[in-house]
Amino acid sequence: PFRVKGPEQFPHVLPYLSFDGEKNYDITLEVLIQPEKSEPTIVSRSNFKYMYWNIAQQLAHHTVNGCNIQVGDMYGSGTISGPSPGSYGSMLELAWNGQRPLHLADGSERKFLLDNDTVIIRGHAEKDGIRIGFGECKGKLLGAL
Repeated sequence: PFRVKGPEQFPHVLPYLSFDGEKNYDITLEVLIQPEKSEPTIVSRSNFKYMYWNIAQQLAHHTVNGCNIQVGDMYGSGTISGPSPGSYGSMLELAWNGQRPLHLADGSERKFLLDNDTVIIRGHAEKDGIRIGFGECKGKLLGAL
């Protein structure tokens, strides 16, 4: 029930990447930055439906050269950026290459991630009373040794 139409693709894609129907997924995403010993701040709210290349296209493109994808292989879709500044998917976009720092709840600013920052990614799909949560994915940036 979470399939939706994705962005219009122009120019037209190559034949092996063409498709009919709704191939994107309506998955709400949010990204938070948590400085060490501080509360997290939401820095991006986006949605998987904004992916220009849907999963079927990405898989087809990945395998067209003979890549032997197997059941259970991990797959990453890449950065998911929405149409507005609050929905951008990378620090480079969010902070405009360091020109517009993000303001965090503890009063600090971020142009780029710092040592000991924790990045938290959350996601869920919800429609017609059905909700599937994906939990949290957390990663802490450790300083170089």
